[in-house]
Amino acid sequence: MNARLIRKLHRWIGLVFSLSVLMASGSGVLHNIMTRTQAPPPAARPSGGGMDVNAIKVSVAEAVSKLAETNPEVQAVNLRGIGGQPWYQIYTKASRTPQYVSAVDGRLDPSRDEAYAAEIARNFLAGAEVKKTDFLTAFNSEYINIFRILPVYRFDAGDGLDTRVYVSTTTGSVTRHTDKQRQFEATVFTNFHKLGFIPNKDMRDLALTVLTFGTFVVACLGIALFFATRPKKR
Repeated sequence: MNARLIRKLHRWIGLVFSLSVLMASGSGVLHNIMTRTQAPPPAARPSGGGMDVNAIKVSVAEAVSKLAETNPEVQAVNLRGIGGQPWYQIYTKASRTPQYVSAVDGRLDPSRDEAYAAEIARNFLAGAEVKKTDFLTAFNSEYINIFRILPVYRFDAGDGLDTRVYVSTTTGSVTRHTDKQRQFEATVFTNFHKLGFIPNKDMRDLALTVLTFGTFVVACLGIALFFATRPKKR
C-alpha cells in the first residue's frame, strides 16, 4: 500500500468533505437544543366546540341525499360539533374535500370546513383570535413533509411571537404549532441536516448522497492509512 498516496487522498478528500461532517455535527447539537427549547408535537385531543346531540334530526342517509352528487360513493362520515351544532362531515369518492350537512335541518354549507378549522385553532390557542393566512395542498419550506398530513389550513394569532398553527379538518386537530423562535431553529436544522436550502428534491437528495459517500470514503482512507503507516514488527 502506498502510504504517501493514501495520506494525500485522505487529506484533500477529507478537506473537501469536512463540510458535511461539520453540518451533520452542528445539526446534531441543534437537535438536542431543540428537544429542550421546543414543545413536543401537539397531542391529539377531541376538537370542536361540543354539540347538543338532542338537536340531531337528520339521519346519515338523509344527509347524504342532500349532496349535489347523484348516487355518491360515500367513503366516510364523521359527526362534528361546530359552533355548538352537530354537522355531518361527509367524504365521497368524487369529492377531494369534505362536505358538510347540518344534522339539525339538512342544510348544505360549503364554508363550514374553514369555520371548523378556525374553531380548532382558537380552541388550541386558548380562545385567541386567529386569522386564516393560507390553505396548503402541498408541503413548503415551513410545513415540510415530516408533518405528513395535507391539506391543512394555516392560522396566525397575530401576537408578538408570530404564533401560527396548521389545522387538518380530516383529523380534527392541529398538526403543527410554531412561532418565530421555533421556526428559526427548525429552519437552521433543516438547512444543516437536510440541505433544505436546495429547493429541488432530486438535487438535494443527490447532494446528500455525494456528501455522505465522500465522508464514507474519507473514513475508509483513514482506516487504510492506519494500517499502511503502522510500525513494522522486528
